[in-house]
Amino acid sequence: EMTDADSFAPLEPLADGFRNWQKKEYVVKPEEMLLDRAQLMGLTGPEMTVLLGGMRVLGTNYGGTKHGVFTDREGQLTNDFFVNLTDMGNSWKPVGSNAYEIRDRKTGAVKWTASRVDLVFGSNSLLRSYAEVYAQDDNGEKFVRDFV
Repeated sequence: EMTDADSFAPLEPLADGFRNWQKKEYVVKPEEMLLDRAQLMGLTGPEMTVLLGGMRVLGTNYGGTKHGVFTDREGQLTNDFFVNLTDMGNSWKPVGSNAYEIRDRKTGAVKWTASRVDLVFGSNSLLRSYAEVYAQDDNGEKFVRDFV
């Protein structure tokens, strides 16, 4: 009763891109908030990339949402996030201000859903280069090693 709850409000996070959570819509883009968080944590680009991809396949999203869980083996530490993100057989279709559907190019079937934070690893040239390293068939072990 001696604690002023309002004094802690400025310490509450506004977003956590690693867990695909955002308190509300802001002027700042979600992917920019992710970069800010990663910088505050002292992460390099490759470290941010491998951490986010690993957390997605492990299913650590806030509230159990499935945005960015680009795998059929949720809970297993695999490089599926990067393999499916960079797969040219998929297309991204916007379905809201921060929501996308990942569709099969041939059938049009929805395979997964994503947020802007997830897709920045496919649209930003530098982050995509990191994603493509982890997406390679022979880099599954490197992904696990780097994540751990």
